[in-house]
Amino acid sequence: MVQALFNGVIIKPIEEEESTHGNIIVPDMGKEKNIKGEVVSVGPGYHSATGAFIETTVKVGNVVLLPQMGPVKVDHEGVEYYMIEENKILGIIKK
Repeated sequence: MVQALFNGVIIKPIEEEESTHGNIIVPDMGKEKNIKGEVVSVGPGYHSATGAFIETTVKVGNVVLLPQMGPVKVDHEGVEYYMIEENKILGIIKK
């Protein structure tokens, strides 16, 4: 397992299913989509310029949206993960 540091967050992507029309699969080619994934590791937080400790707010198990550009893709033990700073996460998807 990979452990996040500081305000880092590690996310396992959730595969989006392709839409079907009858028996025909309609691929979403050409559409830029944000990345959807489940948080698997969260760093404790970081110290601001003034010295105050700022805790991370996302939690393990949250489903989040990531921007198309920005996250670092990492392959660990055959599993693909994205690593990103918490403040670059676009949002949390509530169930």
